[in-house]
Amino acid sequence: MSRIQWISVVGMAALVAACAQPEREAPSRMPVEEGRVAELAELGDAAGKQEAARELIADRMAMSPQTAGKQHQAPTRSAIAPAPMPPVHRPAPVSPEERERYAAFDDAGVLCVAESPVSTFSVDVDTGAYSNVRRWLRNGRLPPQDAVRVEEFINYFDYAYAPPRDRSTPFATHVEIAPTPWNAKTHLLRVALQGWRPQGELPPSNLVFLIDVSGSMHSADKLPLVQSSLKLLVQQLSARDRISLVVYAGHSGVVLEPTPGDRKARIAAVIDGLTAGGSTAGAAGIELAYSMARQGFIEGGINRVLLATDGDFNVGVTDFEQLKDLVERERASGVALSTLGFGTGNYNEHLMEQLADVGNGNYSYIDDLAEGRRVLVQARAATLQTIAKDVKIQIEFNPAVVAEYRLIGYENRALAREDFANDRVDAGEIGAGHNVTALYEIALVGSGGERIEALRYGGAKPAGTADEIAHLRLRYKAPDGDSSKLIERPIRRSQITRALAASSEDFRFAAAVAGFGQLLRGGRYTEAWTWDDALALARGARGVDAQGWRGEFVQLVQLAQSLQPQPAQQVGHAGEACELGSGCD
Repeated sequence: MSRIQWISVVGMAALVAACAQPEREAPSRMPVEEGRVAELAELGDAAGKQEAARELIADRMAMSPQTAGKQHQAPTRSAIAPAPMPPVHRPAPVSPEERERYAAFDDAGVLCVAESPVSTFSVDVDTGAYSNVRRWLRNGRLPPQDAVRVEEFINYFDYAYAPPRDRSTPFATHVEIAPTPWNAKTHLLRVALQGWRPQGELPPSNLVFLIDVSGSMHSADKLPLVQSSLKLLVQQLSARDRISLVVYAGHSGVVLEPTPGDRKARIAAVIDGLTAGGSTAGAAGIELAYSMARQGFIEGGINRVLLATDGDFNVGVTDFEQLKDLVERERASGVALSTLGFGTGNYNEHLMEQLADVGNGNYSYIDDLAEGRRVLVQARAATLQTIAKDVKIQIEFNPAVVAEYRLIGYENRALAREDFANDRVDAGEIGAGHNVTALYEIALVGSGGERIEALRYGGAKPAGTADEIAHLRLRYKAPDGDSSKLIERPIRRSQITRALAASSEDFRFAAAVAGFGQLLRGGRYTEAWTWDDALALARGARGVDAQGWRGEFVQLVQLAQSLQPQPAQQVGHAGEACELGSGCD
């Protein structure tokens, strides 16, 4: 072999060796990738496979261009050693509560009486926001601010308001004024309504239970709790009452035709036989339930659909406004719709509250069987029997006495001033024995509690009666009426209680609840008031608490306080921990 031939052979051998080296190295990465896939595949679902794919892509994208370019180069000694694997950053699991839906809103602002002297809103007897937030706190989490509607916190509790003397006027009005707990320069004005309390048996009831049995209702806090709660209501019914059961999942159907209320075993057996599965065609169920209610309609009786669901409508009509329009059309038949919310994870609270509003009903959230008993047994008359509908409140403040005001809560119940006397504008209903409380924070002229800067050219002294703080007007219709009636009365300066401690227990407790709700929403107007202040005020105003609801409220305030984020800390020069911003060098 010539020298030139020998050199060619050696060169070819070197080239073959160089080309073969990447093939020997390439498998060194595959076992790692296959091991990662095998590890993630243990999740056993599509999500695991997607996660594995994302990680493999991330690993390859993490390689530098220089490393990628050397894949097909002859290796050096350092390239032979396996490179350290980059850390795996799996996304944090999404909490079930973070998929829940709430209507966004801002706190009602401060208004200048000289510019906007009139406040108009619809009453609200819903209580679902309070029990829903209670569920959040019991689960060890602070609720989203939009889940907190302060008026529903206040109206969750009973107060010792005197009822009207007879049924000719469906409710009595009560006013009390005292200093604001969180601002010594302002006052709280409480306007309260107490509904007539029926004596003896309720009118005959035609009730349609509309029950969601879709797959999303499978968990223990959904369909099983629905079944237990409804059976408590069934025990209160008599032979005069009629019960129907309509269920819906992918399709809707009647599982119990109108049945006398004294056939309790039959009704309970049908309720117990319900099982969850399938998608959620809520609109079809609502239409069928109204059809059943019309079929069993009792003239002069209680005619109501009770919708029990998590609100997760996902087939058929699912558009929010279309669902509201459907219920609004059906209420003309004289059948009311109340909603009972259940469960967590995919809970659609926005839909539940709004359907009850347009359905001339009320919204409750059932977080446990005790709440089911409170809504369907203890407050059965208030839940089922309407004593006044389209109830509106309007207050005209006297600019000679009151400089500013803000309504605490009722943000989604605000009405235009002209809506007050317009009988075509829908408003809230009041059930038998219901009480409704509204709180205004007011700044009297010259008190120093004003938040709005005075206008440069607005110095003219307003005219008015110095003794009158405001004028209260209420409008309502009879349950079967179309024309509203007016009630009005002045609110006088002489009604002010000079010290908060001298106000009634009910006033102080309602103030504590209002302050608590505002703190949960960020405390925009509560100044330096703290959780401890809310606790002290509530503890001193528990009064007679036969059912223990006020005592439970105190515990919820403590829970909320313990769940507050702790201030971040840094370490000082000497090694001691100190709060950020506290002066540690």
